[in-house]
Amino acid sequence: MLQIDTWKRVLIWAVCALGILFSLPNGFYARVEARNDAVQAMEAGASGNGLEEQAAQWPSFLPSSLVNLGLDLRGGAHLLAEVQVADVYESRLQAMWPEVRDLLRQERDTIGTIRLQDSDAAELRVRLNQNPEAAAEAAQLVRGLARPVVSLTGAGSTDIDVSVDGADIVVTLSEAERVATDERTVAQSLEIIRRRIDEVGTREPTIQRQGVDRILIQVPGIGSASELKEIIGTTAQLTFQPVVTRTTNADMPAGAGNELLPSLDTEGEFYVLEQAPVVTGEDLVDAQPSFDQNGRPAVNFRFNTTGARKFGDYTAENIGNPFAIVLDDEVVSAPVIQSHIPGGSGIITGNFSVEESTNLAVLLRAGALPAGLEFLEERTIGPELGADSIEAGRIACLVAFVAVLIFMALSYGLFGLFANIALLFNVALIFGALSVIGGTLTLPGIAGIVLTIGMAVDANVLVFERIREELRTARGPARAIELGYDRALSAIIDANITTFIIAVILFVMGSGPVKGFAITLGLGILTSVFTAIFVTRLLIVMWFERKRPKTIEV
Repeated sequence: MLQIDTWKRVLIWAVCALGILFSLPNGFYARVEARNDAVQAMEAGASGNGLEEQAAQWPSFLPSSLVNLGLDLRGGAHLLAEVQVADVYESRLQAMWPEVRDLLRQERDTIGTIRLQDSDAAELRVRLNQNPEAAAEAAQLVRGLARPVVSLTGAGSTDIDVSVDGADIVVTLSEAERVATDERTVAQSLEIIRRRIDEVGTREPTIQRQGVDRILIQVPGIGSASELKEIIGTTAQLTFQPVVTRTTNADMPAGAGNELLPSLDTEGEFYVLEQAPVVTGEDLVDAQPSFDQNGRPAVNFRFNTTGARKFGDYTAENIGNPFAIVLDDEVVSAPVIQSHIPGGSGIITGNFSVEESTNLAVLLRAGALPAGLEFLEERTIGPELGADSIEAGRIACLVAFVAVLIFMALSYGLFGLFANIALLFNVALIFGALSVIGGTLTLPGIAGIVLTIGMAVDANVLVFERIREELRTARGPARAIELGYDRALSAIIDANITTFIIAVILFVMGSGPVKGFAITLGLGILTSVFTAIFVTRLLIVMWFERKRPKTIEV
């Protein structure tokens, strides 16, 4: 006999009610937005038409999560950036100079004095001034600084190659280290871009790698591509470098191993600094906006254990010497070290506004981009295109929905109407689930919903056809309905499991529009199985219990 336990009935209706409850805010806010647009249009043509009524507020005690709209529906910014990985080679080699210098100075009696030569960014060139014949010996010493490459592809290789060119020792990054560096640089850039966009509260951005050294960035709801570039394009490279001298001569030669950088606050003032920093922003663990002792905006920073040790050792050995704080190749300040600073924390002061200090703290917390970005493609997608897409998707869903309703009603009569009611619950459950998980609806996602509407009644068709077969064997209506569901269940489960596996693969392996399609397809499969097996069956059982028909037609 047909029978569904009371607790199961309560659970089924509770799930349906929750789906409707969580999907309602999407329809409410869409209706309010449409009304506001109509009011603005009417007021522009003729004022005083009585359309000044304000939309009621959504009750605060009800769920208010909305389905996020993707870039193609909401509008926003699209960027394709290329990471300048070659910049990292230069900084890596420059950072090696202090190690090479200190190592060779210990052997001064054997190899004589050394001097850093000007060279291209791809190499570090050190010349032996007095004893060129000892270049091979010095090169062997420098090879002792090589470290194993940290990567699977570079296992067994070292990070540098050292060669001799006359009286010069030439240090370059090995090929394995370049490949590993490229991989780390792009991965770090991806993470930092994601942090910076998350810091400003943008929801559901698409940030993914394309090819070897390119990054695709799509952020729905942001005003323009230029606004997005301001958020992610600043490198925010913070370094602490020893000061050689201060000058007002912009053309003053800095000398080998040094660089000439302008002051951020004082126009016409420049600093000659040692290129190799003592500590970099990579060692920062926190940065917060604050105020200095004079009440001016500033930024407090704190180093990790490694950075704190380097910072403390340097300040202890250089009391009385100036120490430059450099941000993006500009000297923010160059205070004189008054005492040992062992705690690994400090403050950056300058002519900041409160907004500037807050933005600087955000950039420093997110981390410095390891390399510059060159924007190869940038587009701003207006909301008008998204509105057209939404309207087209709405029409497609409506047409598909009506066509399925008519087909089921004509093909299966009353049972088809039950399937149609379950289909209404199915659509509500999809939008309710998207709202709960914070899913993003894209144009391909709308296609997934349209496809789900067509597929949702497949399970009902299998059940109804099975019931027809059971009725032909002269079984009673109750027994035919029960056997129809029992014997069609395995086919329904098998068919939907295979489709769900495909949806999972599309989500894991795909990106952008493919993921949007996979999300709605996967959710649609789950809700379709639920409504077909449980909701439609419950409706039929409730009708049968009430009417107790002697015969049925399916």
